Amino acid sequence: MKKDAKIFVAGHTGLVGSAIVRKLNEFGYNNLILRDVRQLDMRVQNEVNRFFEEENPEFVFVAAAKVGGIHANNTYPAEFIYDNLMIECNIIHAAFQTNVTKLLFLGSSCIYPKFAPQPIKEEYILTGELESTNEAYAIAKISGIELCKFYRRQYECNFISAMPTNLYGINDNFDLNTSHVLPALIRKFHEAKMNDQKAVVIWGTGKPKREFLFVDDLADALIFLMNNYDDEMHINVGTGEEIEIIELAKLIKKVVGYEGKIAHDLNKPDGTPRKLLDVSRLNNLGWKHRTALEDGIKKVYDWYRKNLLSSSRI
Repeated sequence: MKKDAKIFVAGHTGLVGSAIVRKLNEFGYNNLILRDVRQLDMRVQNEVNRFFEEENPEFVFVAAAKVGGIHANNTYPAEFIYDNLMIECNIIHAAFQTNVTKLLFLGSSCIYPKFAPQPIKEEYILTGELESTNEAYAIAKISGIELCKFYRRQYECNFISAMPTNLYGINDNFDLNTSHVLPALIRKFHEAKMNDQKAVVIWGTGKPKREFLFVDDLADALIFLMNNYDDEMHINVGTGEEIEIIELAKLIKKVVGYEGKIAHDLNKPDGTPRKLLDVSRLNNLGWKHRTALEDGIKKVYDWYRKNLLSSSRI
């Protein structure tokens, strides 16, 4: 991408999209096209088609999505599959119709089978049963990958897909009903500290293992891929490192400075037992993550506190 290339970041207000914008600005890309949901509802085909015809972007990052944790996925599966299918179908087809130079679609590691061999290689997609707690979201994301693949095969579109692992970072969602585990734990431990609570309750046994990538590292990887990757096979983006949820909780407890206990709600599900991505394909291209987990958590907690203070909620 040239520095003055016309770049559309779909979903620029979200966790991933805002990180992509920050990183593009840092690298000197100065011709970004940004629309929030009030300006462009990407679930509506006519609006998306009109936008692409008027703006004619050269490069597209598809970071727009409806996202959430286990509770949200379990509670609103219809919205998760419908909204995500509509967003990706509309953007990918409009990109094809307007001859976009290159498009990068963001998937999710939940596309892989629940009991996939570890670490998970890209080739394991569609080889087994999905985790039931986020099946609707996973099916939508798999569909986006397949859309890119088949538009590439039939029309020779330069559409690629990247599969990030579990993400966290600036602009994360800290709503306990819809957030992912890491930001939810940051909020739980912070509020427990502020309210002198004796214990923080975490879901399940704490034994499942997860991999976590700082979102600014992901953004760096996506720009790297936009400039260096051209293949129909989606590519994993992660750290290649994993941690048990209970150990993650202890790490966040340490960063927050909470001195109470950790308790378990065994009536809540654990989710997938283990989910570690094989990132050798990306590493072999010359990219590797930079932010250690504890350092990333410190950055996010610092942002979280400043954000609360600025909004007078603490």
